[in-house]
Amino acid sequence: MGETIRPPKVAVIGTGYWGRNLVREFYGLGALKLVCDTCGQTLKAITQAYPGVSGVMSLEEVLADPEVVGVVLATPAPSHFKLALEVMAAGRDVLVEKPLALNMDNGRALVDQAKKGGRILMVDHLLNRHPAIICLKELVQSGRLGRICHIYSRRLNFGKIKREENAFWSLAPHDISLIINLLGEMPLSVYAAGGSFLTPGVEDVAYADLQFPAGITAHISVSWLNPFKEQRLVVVGLDQMAVFDDNAPWESKLVLYPHRISWQGLVPETVKAEGEPVVILHDQPLKGQCQNFLKAIESRVQPPDSHGDEALKVLSILTALENSLRENRPQNIEPSITSKSYSVHPTAIVEPDAVIGQNTKIWHFSHILTGSTIGAGCNIGQNVVIGPRVKVGQGCKIQNNVSVYEGVELEDDVFCGPSMVFTNVHNPRAFIRRMSEMRLTLVKRGASIGANATIVCGHVLGEYCFIGAGAVVTTDVKAHAIMTGVPARQTGWVCSCGSKLSAALECSACGQSFKETPAGLAARDQADQDIETAHDR
Repeated sequence: MGETIRPPKVAVIGTGYWGRNLVREFYGLGALKLVCDTCGQTLKAITQAYPGVSGVMSLEEVLADPEVVGVVLATPAPSHFKLALEVMAAGRDVLVEKPLALNMDNGRALVDQAKKGGRILMVDHLLNRHPAIICLKELVQSGRLGRICHIYSRRLNFGKIKREENAFWSLAPHDISLIINLLGEMPLSVYAAGGSFLTPGVEDVAYADLQFPAGITAHISVSWLNPFKEQRLVVVGLDQMAVFDDNAPWESKLVLYPHRISWQGLVPETVKAEGEPVVILHDQPLKGQCQNFLKAIESRVQPPDSHGDEALKVLSILTALENSLRENRPQNIEPSITSKSYSVHPTAIVEPDAVIGQNTKIWHFSHILTGSTIGAGCNIGQNVVIGPRVKVGQGCKIQNNVSVYEGVELEDDVFCGPSMVFTNVHNPRAFIRRMSEMRLTLVKRGASIGANATIVCGHVLGEYCFIGAGAVVTTDVKAHAIMTGVPARQTGWVCSCGSKLSAALECSACGQSFKETPAGLAARDQADQDIETAHDR
């Protein structure tokens, strides 16, 4: 028989409401050696309930046990900094209940200590490990929801009132972490409001609005003075909307609402649909978080979604919200946290109020005009003009010599070939000013426009459509349609991967299958594919 592998031993400090949950999980994993609390009766009850676990009343006693290699802090937030610093200075790894600290200086000091000493520093943002959230993130990143417009979260309850920190610091860290991980970027600015009813200067009810680089907005509402418990996150996309309800039964924790916007020319119309629960694997995120901590202790690799640097991002937003509450005005997120890793060639011009997303590249002699926003991961070629007041989504590629004028909007992953042309006035004359007659053009997610093509203004180009080189588009284009010629006419259908579909609307390259709808093509039996994907996970 092989030797039994023993997990690393940990101590849990603080055995209040959340600490007891951590005690239960680490004991179940065979990793709990000590519990620490200042209440002798509490320690007696826990050691009786969990045989083999010892109780101590001070951090010094915890650190005196050489078998304890990891420490879990479930103490009040004001104590996190001092305790975590002492734990890491003593050569132990640490898992800290959220928030990491109550100011940026202390948060940075903890991250620096972890890096300097080679210690594991985890923060308990456990909802990022929830199976429903993992599935929701996949839906967002795959584009299944369409372009994301807005996210809002509500974390409300009656009770668990704090006097040391306000409702933002106590309740919002999970929601902030979820939102920035779903979007893959930090907000540019925040605005907060709230009310202090029980303890002066400590908001019992608080609200936050977050503005993101690509134009996405988010709203967070937290309170411990609500008549009932609500923990809900809603992601609003133009194709579908997703609702994560942590209080719902497991089979309906994540529900998709295939509501969508149908464009009739330039007029948006709502198309409602019944909610569709998403099948997700049954797993407990707290247990997964505890397992991640033990694995990190053994592997010496920081977990990707709950390390110190990620906690600093959350801390920077909480700090900005606190400042907004006190000053009653919007606050920019600290530049050292949100500094963008985009690049602009020295010959290019980006107006000061233009917003550029992470990892976007802007090449020679291009000009990004006032009020324009460009999402993350875009590639803007040479001699490109964007704006004024143009919105470009994430992952777009705009090749050389293209002008994207006001009135044109590109959703995510749009390709614009070299020297293609957008118009924004239907019948231009050099000697007649007609900007008041500008017609809007919307290019939807994943569309490709070939070199030297012309898109006459006032039309919608559907998702994943393909406009051939030199074509002149004078009508709306259906999703997945291939358009060629002058004027452009539909000559086939194309898969989202870029391969032409067969007469049976099947893709020989990637295996996708489609069905025809009034708006173009849609993936066939998408609900069944969702279930299969969930089971595969």
